[in-house]
Amino acid sequence: MSSTASTSFKRINRAMLAGGFSAFALLYCVQPLMPLMALQFALTPAQSSWSLSISTLALAVSLVLSGALSERVGRKTLMAGALVGAAVFTLLSAFARNFIELLALRALLGFALGGMPAVAMAYLSEEIAPAKLGLAMGIYIGGSAFGGMAGRVLASLISDAYSWRLAMAVMGAAGLYAAWEFWRSLPASRNFRGGHAGWPALWQGARRHLADAGLPWLFALAFLLMGVFVSLFNYIGYRLLAAPFNLGQSAVGALSVLYLVGMASAVWAGRLADRIGRRNVLWIVMALMLAGLLLTLSHSLALVVAGMALFTFGFFGSHTVASSWVGMRARAPQALASAMYLFFYYLGSSVVGSLCGVVWSAAGWPGVVGVLALALGLAFIIALRLRRLAPLAAPAPAPA
Repeated sequence: MSSTASTSFKRINRAMLAGGFSAFALLYCVQPLMPLMALQFALTPAQSSWSLSISTLALAVSLVLSGALSERVGRKTLMAGALVGAAVFTLLSAFARNFIELLALRALLGFALGGMPAVAMAYLSEEIAPAKLGLAMGIYIGGSAFGGMAGRVLASLISDAYSWRLAMAVMGAAGLYAAWEFWRSLPASRNFRGGHAGWPALWQGARRHLADAGLPWLFALAFLLMGVFVSLFNYIGYRLLAAPFNLGQSAVGALSVLYLVGMASAVWAGRLADRIGRRNVLWIVMALMLAGLLLTLSHSLALVVAGMALFTFGFFGSHTVASSWVGMRARAPQALASAMYLFFYYLGSSVVGSLCGVVWSAAGWPGVVGVLALALGLAFIIALRLRRLAPLAAPAPAPA
């Protein structure tokens, strides 16, 4: 790798760390605050979960639109604008007078944020050589894991000492700084070729991706995996705050440090997939995820935490492998394929996350684990099916 290419690779990775950190910190900082919001606004667990679900639902809708918009305005501009918008709406959330206002601002945050995740995947697929794509995707997802962890931990600590409103204000300010760092570090696209195709071309591209032998299964996998992951972290806090654990709000939030395990898993799984193939890695990390989920049924805090760590390791490894597989398999328009993957990813977060709130109220933690285990079982069947997927032929070289 030349010195120029090496410098560009480092700048891209630095920017994606900042962007992934900000996006996921702003999106998930409300997760440990749900019990506090339920108490302040007199909500059920299922109702309070909408502070996150409304954001991921709006994000899912925005992703497809953002992927198309990026073909017109460019990748870097749209990603930076998304980060700024999300930070501003987080700041405004600190001043929400009631839960309806908070939900409206969280929905706007999710819609604004849509310009970051799908376009980031497309940018990496265009600018990074295939031999390094798994590593680069792993670093971006590792930054996302770190952001999710930092957002949860910081919000928990500040809300415990002061209030959830101050926590939101601090997160919004941090998001503005991260947006500046992202814009400063990210090189302009070199391989992006913008277009002005309208909705018919977008529809044709979606049909082309859905007709692929592998992409629809990867989209279904995204729905199931993210739905399971968000549901566990949405409701494990309610369990740990109650008997027999009786943990405090800060202690529950501090368990998000387990996202460090996810950072390590994302980079490790990305490297391993580059070396031995995605089909040989995906089902293994998903099996680890299921094993960790079952461990959370224990009444031993040590085993519950170990299960959460194993579950987090498996999830981020699975997401890294699946998302980089989309980048490798998708043909033009690539940004749309990434957007479709993440549409189902965040749709799963909203649908399964809200469903499990109802299950929690009716059947407690064993009921939630049962639903999530069923979803993971379906995901495992998909992973085994993908092992038999024939690779795409390499594109023909352009004529001299």
